[in-house]
Amino acid sequence: MSAVDALLEAARAGLDRVTPHRAAEVQRDGGLLVDIRYAALRERDGTIPGALIVERNELEWRLDPTGAHRAPEATGHDLPVVVVCNEGYASSLAAVSLRQLGLYRATDLVGGFQAWRSAGLPVRG
Repeated sequence: MSAVDALLEAARAGLDRVTPHRAAEVQRDGGLLVDIRYAALRERDGTIPGALIVERNELEWRLDPTGAHRAPEATGHDLPVVVVCNEGYASSLAAVSLRQLGLYRATDLVGGFQAWRSAGLPVRG
């Protein structure tokens, strides 16, 4: 097993990862979907309606509820957050980073945006 595979396995061991339909329920119930894909992927494939777009390199600053650069949607440490990347790999590591900031309900979407789209859930653009 490569070092990055071991890192990913350890990250996922602490997450209650969600399916696309469960992520839609989290969003419907007031949770936040956070799309960390880079612009070219969003332009190519579209976006999830209502998802907050935060590229990966800004994620911690924008989601830290105590930070000066936080997004208005980052309302508190108890906010349910589902991180979405393209295929569900980088999002696992990002969700762990958010948990380290105190967002204890952060997790990620199994299969990422591609699984969301394949499940027939809404896509804009």
